[in-house]
Amino acid sequence: MTNADDATSLFELFKNKEFIALASTAFARSQAYSTILIALAMYADLFQTTGTVEGLFGTVFALTQFLIVLPLGRVIDTGNSKRYLLAGLFLNIAIFTGFTFVTAVEHVIILRALQGIGASLLWITGSTVVGEISPDGKRGLWLGSYNQVAAFSSLAGTIFGGLLLYTYGFQTTYTVLIAVTTLATLSVYRYLRDNPGQQTEATDSSGLDTLKALLKRPAIRGLVSFRFGFSIAKMAVIIFLPIYAKTQFGINPLAIGGILAGGKLTKSVLQGRMGTLVDQAEHRYKFVFAGAAVYAVGIIFIPLAGSATQILSTVSLSAAGKTMVLPPAFFGLFTAYSILGVGDSIRLPASMTLFVEEGERLDAVAGSFSLRSISWKIGQLIGPVAVGAIWDATSALVAFWVAAGCAGAAAIAFVAMAIRATRQEQSESTAVQPAD
Repeated sequence: MTNADDATSLFELFKNKEFIALASTAFARSQAYSTILIALAMYADLFQTTGTVEGLFGTVFALTQFLIVLPLGRVIDTGNSKRYLLAGLFLNIAIFTGFTFVTAVEHVIILRALQGIGASLLWITGSTVVGEISPDGKRGLWLGSYNQVAAFSSLAGTIFGGLLLYTYGFQTTYTVLIAVTTLATLSVYRYLRDNPGQQTEATDSSGLDTLKALLKRPAIRGLVSFRFGFSIAKMAVIIFLPIYAKTQFGINPLAIGGILAGGKLTKSVLQGRMGTLVDQAEHRYKFVFAGAAVYAVGIIFIPLAGSATQILSTVSLSAAGKTMVLPPAFFGLFTAYSILGVGDSIRLPASMTLFVEEGERLDAVAGSFSLRSISWKIGQLIGPVAVGAIWDATSALVAFWVAAGCAGAAAIAFVAMAIRATRQEQSESTAVQPAD
């Protein structure tokens, strides 16, 4: 096994078998997430569902995650992380198998709820293990590269998952997802050390004392507050950008996938490099602020995509006897979503590194990630509904700009709290210095 301390890039990390095992879980999770999002649109058409039912496809996924992330984080911190990672992989295999037998919309809702549990198991456990076993001074590289693999897999899910569903249908697509997840399971079983990370003793069954102690940390409070505000903005974009592209400009689903691929491509390319820069930075919170600010700028450009007609013309692409028309707005939305990908690439490695560092202070990295996750789930439940109501009452421009304002406000509030937390830690450190 390659010495992890020597790795300086994503490609060098791929020589490390433990990193490959962990990255394979991120690949399986993200590919399945993107592929099934496309499958949900097909189920909506197949079962002629209402908008309320279609909303449940997303709500039940977020709701089960919201309910389990806090206890799950404590369980992971006090147990064998490898076993929970394997449990998440086995659960996902069972879920994809269940999808092959779907015959009613109720089946889809139940399986989406279970998928929320499986995704949380893989996300929280995988991120925790990556953060804990990464060498000192290399954590940003490891976490950034881990996210980079997930972003590339999400891109693959958008392109190849959609192609599989379009060409071969549900059964073959789910068979491929089962195969990918099975390979990840074998990789974790074979190459990941047993009981990775530093587990703590279960001093209280609920873990509430640990979570309260984490929330007393000024940096954790700042990060959690930031993610609540920022998640409102990001979830609004994830839900409404495809709708905006379809309803306002008539962009077809394949081209919408191309728009989303732009942001995922920038994330898959940039995160590893950004992780290295985070490792070298003295004040990591600046990356979180900068990434959120770039993201806010990207959101501002979304409702301005229609103005691309002033400088661009419609483009027609022909292949295999078929023609796809790309209106000028396609290129405006593609650019905006690519900017969003750059913002995420700057923000994510720093944010995850800060959560790991704060969690390590109390031997509760998974607990820290649970707080990270639940703060996002609150925004995930509130954001789309709130922004959708604003859209109905005003316009798409106002709705997206309100979302951009949420991202910008979250960034400004976070940097103020981070500076205050840094000064407080410096003051405490000075206070405990022995007298000369």
